[in-house]
Amino acid sequence: MERRTIGAAALEVGAVGLGCMPMSWAYTSSEQLGERSLRAVHAALDAGSTLLDTADMYGPFTNELLLGRALKERRPEAFVSTKAGLLVGDQHIVANGRPGYVKRACDASLRRLQTDVIDLYQLHRADPEVPVEETWGAMAELVSAGKVRALGLCAVGARAGRRSGADLHEQTIRQLERVQQVFPVSAVEAELSVWSPEALERLLPWCEARGIGFLAAMPLGNGFLTGTLTPGQGFEADDVRARHPRFTAEMMAANQPVVAGLRRIAERHGPGTTPACVALAWVLRQGRHVVPLPGTKRPRWAAENATAAVLELTARDLSEIAALPPARGSWD
Repeated sequence: MERRTIGAAALEVGAVGLGCMPMSWAYTSSEQLGERSLRAVHAALDAGSTLLDTADMYGPFTNELLLGRALKERRPEAFVSTKAGLLVGDQHIVANGRPGYVKRACDASLRRLQTDVIDLYQLHRADPEVPVEETWGAMAELVSAGKVRALGLCAVGARAGRRSGADLHEQTIRQLERVQQVFPVSAVEAELSVWSPEALERLLPWCEARGIGFLAAMPLGNGFLTGTLTPGQGFEADDVRARHPRFTAEMMAANQPVVAGLRRIAERHGPGTTPACVALAWVLRQGRHVVPLPGTKRPRWAAENATAAVLELTARDLSEIAALPPARGSWD
């Protein structure tokens, strides 16, 4: 697989990564089968998808433990990205950016992942009660201690920006400008997909201009862009899509033209090319610093997603994607 570099440290990863969250958190808990998820990690590594993205809150903790089982066998092949800064309680999630906590969280993640170094350590969310510079400074000390190779920041949710009419990623960029004064940011993780392209407006160019890698979260639109979901099929109660406005039966039906357009393009490229591959190839075309992180818990889809790295979209393909109707329904 094509290799891409992340940040000033020029950390190399496969062009398509693997989002590990669905294996343990937020999606269809009845299908979160540990052994099958473990095979999905191995399938991704076999295909060259070396960037494995997780977080201590996924589970919580169980996602890192699962990944650690694979890393125990194949650590030299993998690029490990995990996150800290969010605590999961009963019916709530809170931020904790206290320096002492972040350092303890890192040590705990290292144990669960069965590794002596984390390639990319990301701040999941800034703590409103702790200056972000203090949190970032503690994370920088982890780099100096040899426990972490590089630092990243997850984008703040865009809901506040939508309400105020401000740039959707204005708050994230303000945070980035502050922490850059403390220690270099190697990567930013934020949503980017055919039906959620907002990062193209400002955040993606901001990263590109500074040599910062961009990790595209939810590049398959929480599964919608794969074309495998049926309007009205329903979701389990603990599945995030059960509460998302874009996943009501009405909105899923209204957004079918987006999937239909991706499917037409896939069919032109021949057997084996899927709407998911087209959607991921589009994300890859947004810049050499962009690495999509499609999430899956199935080996077949992990291998299929990796093939997007060799799919060459034509000018006609890109023009048709640009002409797709905007997604219906609020994302927040």
